[in-house]
Amino acid sequence: MELRHLMYFIAVAEERHFGNAARRLRIAQPPLSQQIKAFEAQLGVTLFERTTRSVSLTPAGEFLLERARLLVSEAQTLQDDVRRVHAGAQGILRLGSTGSAAYQVLPRLLREVRRHLPGLELQIRGEILNPEIIQDLLTHRLDVALLRLPAAPAGLKITVIQSDQLHVAIPEDHPLAETEQVEPSALRNELMVSYPSDSAVAAVTAEVCRSAGFEPQVMQIVSETSTLVSLVAGGGCVAVVPEPVSALGTMGVVFRPLVNAPTVDLAVAWRSEDTRPLLHALVELICAHGASAGEESPAAEPNPALPSHHAAR
Repeated sequence: MELRHLMYFIAVAEERHFGNAARRLRIAQPPLSQQIKAFEAQLGVTLFERTTRSVSLTPAGEFLLERARLLVSEAQTLQDDVRRVHAGAQGILRLGSTGSAAYQVLPRLLREVRRHLPGLELQIRGEILNPEIIQDLLTHRLDVALLRLPAAPAGLKITVIQSDQLHVAIPEDHPLAETEQVEPSALRNELMVSYPSDSAVAAVTAEVCRSAGFEPQVMQIVSETSTLVSLVAGGGCVAVVPEPVSALGTMGVVFRPLVNAPTVDLAVAWRSEDTRPLLHALVELICAHGASAGEESPAAEPNPALPSHHAAR
């Protein structure tokens, strides 16, 4: 299977017309038809139903179209990246971030990158859950990540950069908004929106509620921090979030610390075998500008500085 076959297939699938697809590809129609037939023969399947008036995808063609678009997009991204490096860029790194780090830590980091690493092109993906972050690090889709995690999985290294208190996001017209701090027991009868259950924040929140003698009343589970806070702004519910989320500044929401607020650690993670100087310069910059730096933990060894909670946010 060649990339050009996928590009020809996508053009015909999207145009549903061999003539239009040929014009789009700037080739003659007969060679395009021959290439598609050869591609079908190679796969051993029929991708298009052809009549004198129309061209439509078979089920096999429908299945291939989505995957083909992804493959061609990845190939184009790779080609663009190689060309940028060849053109003189010092380097490109892909950084993923959990949602609760996006509103305070990332803006500060981007300012420092521009100041100290002007040759670095940093490509950001935010609002990612930890399982996806870890998978993307291990499969080289990400180079470095900000996440909340109790220990480094095999193949990754991790350093704690700061510990964040948990605050309660409250509708501005809610009685709890009048308090300076929120007692955990005050959440007993409150409906809550929460991160998924494998989130560090959700795990700590559940522990706090149980210590106060009740189970949290979770009305909805969401993965994106911005969505979670927007639901609170709509009224009728509260949410427990790391303190940096207050930087989001959503209209209609106030943030109050929990009494004796527990903390969740934010860490930077990267692949153990990645020795690129530019990556390590970025990691050092992240650690230097974290509110508090922890000890680097080797892959697959627990970090005693991290709480023993599950993590996704």
